[in-house]
Amino acid sequence: MNNSLKDIQSYIRELANPTIAEHSARFFKSGPGEYAEGDLCLGVRVPVIRQIAKQFAQAELQVVFKLLESMYHEERLLALIMMGNRCKKAPDSAEHKVIYDHYLANTQYVNNWDLVDCSAHYIVGRYLLHRSRKPLYKLAKSSLLWDRRISMITTWIFIREDETEDVLKLAEIYLNDEHDLMHKAVGWMLREMGKRHPAAETAFLDQHYKTMPRTMLRYAIEKYPEKDRQAYLKGLR
Repeated sequence: MNNSLKDIQSYIRELANPTIAEHSARFFKSGPGEYAEGDLCLGVRVPVIRQIAKQFAQAELQVVFKLLESMYHEERLLALIMMGNRCKKAPDSAEHKVIYDHYLANTQYVNNWDLVDCSAHYIVGRYLLHRSRKPLYKLAKSSLLWDRRISMITTWIFIREDETEDVLKLAEIYLNDEHDLMHKAVGWMLREMGKRHPAAETAFLDQHYKTMPRTMLRYAIEKYPEKDRQAYLKGLR
């Protein structure tokens, strides 16, 4: 199978489904005034995209990078899955460094929550695992929503390595973030951290639950016993 950009795009576009595309456009908030305004969808399901990523796994990296610039959501998703797969296969390699640098230089194309969530921890998280975490705090200051979400979702890899420091520091930075997608991301990572380090999550929540965004709190306490969940929600801890 040819691995050129034209062949990859022809292959995925032949699978386009207008009905699914219309649903995806609504689901990913691409309407006027929404956070992904103007994004275009082909209507190809994620499991199919993951299979396509395997089929074209030998594509040149520059082809994958060009695919990331596509106007179509699913083609950008395909590029990010392909990039993440390479980082999982050869973490900390020279190629991983190239992918990491390109990713952070082109976050304007990683412009929806699913695109961030399938890629940040593999591409950024794995690269920074044994390096300085300063890039995350630079992202945290960005006015671009997706940069901030990347910084938070990146910590998923740290959590898996039983590291909590950056999860908690970034969560505290985002307590005053105005966007709901950040509230969800922080709550999610706190919940994931709590699976391994429940005392650390509880200590953070006890300190901040009265002032943190409601959505963030709800996501964070999802796995708590009902009695404790209600105590947090009603401000009775």
